[in-house]
Amino acid sequence: SRKNIECVMTIKKDLTIESPDTCIKVEFDPRDNIYNVYKKFQKTALSAMEDNTDFDKTAKAITKIPGFIFRMGMSILRALDYIGWLPKSLLKVSPFHGSMVITSMGSIGIPAIYHHLYNFGTLPIFISYGKIFSADAVKRDGTSEKHHFVTFKVVTDERICDGFYYASAFKKIKRYLNN
Repeated sequence: SRKNIECVMTIKKDLTIESPDTCIKVEFDPRDNIYNVYKKFQKTALSAMEDNTDFDKTAKAITKIPGFIFRMGMSILRALDYIGWLPKSLLKVSPFHGSMVITSMGSIGIPAIYHHLYNFGTLPIFISYGKIFSADAVKRDGTSEKHHFVTFKVVTDERICDGFYYASAFKKIKRYLNN
């Protein structure tokens, strides 16, 4: 029932321990090809590394709210979210609302991980991909050659659709990736 495709990703402004995280949300058109997807992610990520995003500004404002008021406000937001009345201005900056979360473990040099889904928001899919590695692959003629690989793991919410649908979709994705 979505009218758009929104991917959420947490990024670090610099690859240092002290560097703050920020969230980006990139909107896609269903007709976007892999090159358009890459360009949109790059543009949004580079912009977020240079300037404070709307997410950063919202997060900073939230940290100034006293704890008991924050908890009360979150209860109200959960209720509004449940009935579909969350303000669009909050949906725009919320890292908990979108089509999927993508996390790059490869950028920090580790393999893909399984990540939990959130109880708040509308994110039904969490995709993680790991670092690129080389290994021998057997070709159709039985010989082997070195190839580059990347692992990825996906966590999905079974309330969105049934397992057969997901299995069929991932078989198709695997076929696309292999060819």
